[in-house]
Amino acid sequence: MAELPRIMSVDDRVIEPAHLFDTWLPAKYRDRGPRALTVGIGELAYVGGDQITMDPAGPPTDWWIYEDLKFPYKRNIAAVGFGRDGMTLEGITREEMRGGVGLGLPEAVLVFEEAGRALVPGPLVATHGAAGSVRGAAEGTVVVTEVSAEGLAPWLDAADVVLGDAAGGVPLRSVDPLTPLHRVPGAGRCARRRSPGGGRAGGGRPGGCAPEAVLLTAAEQVGTAAWCTDAAVAHAGRREQFGQAVGGFQAVQHLCAGMLVRTEPARAAVHGAAVTADPVEISGAKLLADEAAVANARDCLQVHGGTGFTWEAGVHLHLKRAWVRAALVLPAERAAEEVAAAL
Repeated sequence: MAELPRIMSVDDRVIEPAHLFDTWLPAKYRDRGPRALTVGIGELAYVGGDQITMDPAGPPTDWWIYEDLKFPYKRNIAAVGFGRDGMTLEGITREEMRGGVGLGLPEAVLVFEEAGRALVPGPLVATHGAAGSVRGAAEGTVVVTEVSAEGLAPWLDAADVVLGDAAGGVPLRSVDPLTPLHRVPGAGRCARRRSPGGGRAGGGRPGGCAPEAVLLTAAEQVGTAAWCTDAAVAHAGRREQFGQAVGGFQAVQHLCAGMLVRTEPARAAVHGAAVTADPVEISGAKLLADEAAVANARDCLQVHGGTGFTWEAGVHLHLKRAWVRAALVLPAERAAEEVAAAL
C-alpha cells in the first residue's frame, strides 16, 4: 500500500501593528494593556500544569504579557506526521515581525550604500533605526535624529523626534552644508537597540553606539568611496592634457587604482559585518570605510584638479560629508581601540 502524504498543520499567529499597545491604545488603558517583552526563558515549572518561567539569565525570548498571563513565543510549528525535532524551525523574533521598513541588516546595508553614493541628505540612519518604534518613521512622514556618542546631533532643528537628551544643544558650524549640526554639552550615549535582523549585534555596543547605526554609517561611507572612484575614472577618461587623456598618465592611474583598492576591502568588510553582526567586525568595517571615503574623496579632488572644488563638480561635497560621517559615529581612533581590544 502506498504511503499517504503527510499532512502538515501550521500554527499561525497574527501580529498586531507595530507598538499598537504602546502608542495607539488610549493612554488610560496602557498600564493594563498587553505588551511584548524580550526576557530570558527558564525551565518548565510543573505547578498546576506546564508553566514556563522567566529567567533573566536564560536565553533571550519574546514574551506576550497580559496581567497574570505570560506566554513565550516558542518560534516553532506544529506538524502532523513529523517528530518535534524534525519540525522545530528557527522562527523570527518580535522585532523582525514588526521591523520598521522590513529590511534586515544585509539589505539595509545595500540601501544605505546607494544613499551614500547619491549623497542623500538627512538623518537617514536614525530614522531607519526608529522605524519600528516611532510612528511615522517607516512611512517617511516623521524625521528622527539622534544625539550621537560624540555629543553631536545632525538635523536637530528639522527633526520631529529626537532620540537622546539634546537639551542645551548649540548650533555648530558644519563643514558639510547639507548636514547642519548641533553640539550637545556632555557626550551622549546611543541607546542599545535590536539590529534590523532581530538579534543584538554580537551582544555589544561599539564605542557606546547601537551597532546597526555604526554599520549603516559605514555603508554610506562605502557609497561615497565608490562614487569617488567612478567619478575619478570617468573624468580621467574625458579630460585631455598634452594631447591625450589624463588617464594615460601613470600618476593618475596610480591614484585611481588606489581608490579601487580601498573601496573593495571596505565594501567586503561592511557586507561581511552585516551578515555576522559582530560588534568587533562592525568597528573594523567602519574604520576601513571611513579611510576609503575620506582618502578617495581627496584623490578624486586631485584627479579633477581645480574643478573638483567647484559647485559644478560636487566632489568636495562628498569629501565634506565623509568628514562629518567619520566624526559623527565611532571615529577612527575609537574604532581602532575597539578592534585592538578584541585581539
